[in-house]
Amino acid sequence: MSDTDRSLPAVRRLSYAVGHFLNDLCASMWFTYLLVFYHSVLGFHNTNAGVLLLVGQVADALCTPLIGYESDQTAGCGNYGKRKTWHLIGTLSVVLSFAFIFNQCLGCDPNTPQWASLLYFTPFIIIFQFGWAATQISHLSLIPELVTCEHAKVELTAYRYAFTVIANITVYALAYLLFHVLSGADDDPLSDTLGPTDVVVFRNLALIVLGIGALFAIFFHLGITERHAPVAEEEAGDEEDRMRKNTEEEAADEERKLLLPGPSNRTSSLLQWKCWLQQPSFYQVALLYMSTRLIVNLSQTYISMYLINTLGLPKKFIATIPLVMYVSGFLSSFIMKPVSKHIGKSLTYFVGLLLIMAFSYWVLVDDRMGQQIYGPAVLLGAGSATILVISLAMTAELISDQTQSGAFVYGAMSFTDKLANGIAVMMIQALHPCHTVVCCPACVWFYHYIMVFVTGGVAIFAALALCSILIWPIRIRPRDLQVVADTTRVN
Repeated sequence: MSDTDRSLPAVRRLSYAVGHFLNDLCASMWFTYLLVFYHSVLGFHNTNAGVLLLVGQVADALCTPLIGYESDQTAGCGNYGKRKTWHLIGTLSVVLSFAFIFNQCLGCDPNTPQWASLLYFTPFIIIFQFGWAATQISHLSLIPELVTCEHAKVELTAYRYAFTVIANITVYALAYLLFHVLSGADDDPLSDTLGPTDVVVFRNLALIVLGIGALFAIFFHLGITERHAPVAEEEAGDEEDRMRKNTEEEAADEERKLLLPGPSNRTSSLLQWKCWLQQPSFYQVALLYMSTRLIVNLSQTYISMYLINTLGLPKKFIATIPLVMYVSGFLSSFIMKPVSKHIGKSLTYFVGLLLIMAFSYWVLVDDRMGQQIYGPAVLLGAGSATILVISLAMTAELISDQTQSGAFVYGAMSFTDKLANGIAVMMIQALHPCHTVVCCPACVWFYHYIMVFVTGGVAIFAALALCSILIWPIRIRPRDLQVVADTTRVN
């Protein structure tokens, strides 16, 4: 049994799990508070606020596959490892740019035209999204390199998502404290309304987030050792075990030439990035991953607008309700591994979709629920956690032992979700009925329909993508692999 088939030591699992913590902290602020900050605090028009989010998503979408390809091709910095090298580059980019995004435009005043402010924020957003993509792709690409057992991949993914939830809980808890401390006296009638005075809240929140995330990034780099050369893992009998006892040169030659069958359709042939585009399962998983991210990100982006403008709740609820969502997601992440082991990943994903649809139906039938939103928030949080963990586990299953091109696969998956999210948000913002900073009566129903039909509609689309996987299970087509193997022998 290979070392990567055994469960990682607890310290290494923990070190890996916190490697995406800075990204998760920043992503929580990005999706939950970007539109609120630029529209309600800085006074940007709805379309302009959507343009900034679109710029970020397009930059992320373009950077992600390119970084994935380069991450697969480059050797890294010395003996540091190519995944960890890209992770370090991404972390530094995020730290240097994120604080400028959630702050006032330096040198701007109330008379500054919004187009000038857009030009000011755009470079920082692009640098941040480049760094975010580099960190995300390098971190995800380590999963199939650290472990090859399917349940171990689900375990690492669940731990990773558990810290994603902890990151979101941290952001919302800090936001609640900052709103309570810095937003003025309770008897002030304006203290429950977001406005320009809340710039200091978001600025301090961004700085605290960067400080915490940087510490966890250091722990990741100290605790994880990357394999310097990806080796295809084989499940073989006694004859193959004796083969491994030969010299390293003979073993390496066998790994290049043999196409060994296995219970998981594994192969020692190297599947290059162009060959992934010929795999039907590649597109199946991409559609499922894109749908999952649309559900999670769009609900997270517009929940704050829904709470403030549709339900008319005080601004502290844009911290407490997302906090409830991610606490429920955190709790559900603990039962993810045993549930997926007993009923399978596909059925576990379907259970998560049922929770999402139940949330949409609850919001539809109770349009004046007020503070009863806590109940639907629990359903949305648990459902989002479930489908996100399983979609990542299915992506790792698709890659299997093809770790040499794993970053490209993750990059392509992320490209679809980032581009789809940016376009979806821009379309929603363009359809907004109000043209002023203050919400008009029409936008009350606007955000209600978003939470019902956008979230529920994408969940139905995700269910169709899941059906395709149930009919045609995830696998790598041996015919294509044989072509790749033959090409490798000729070269």
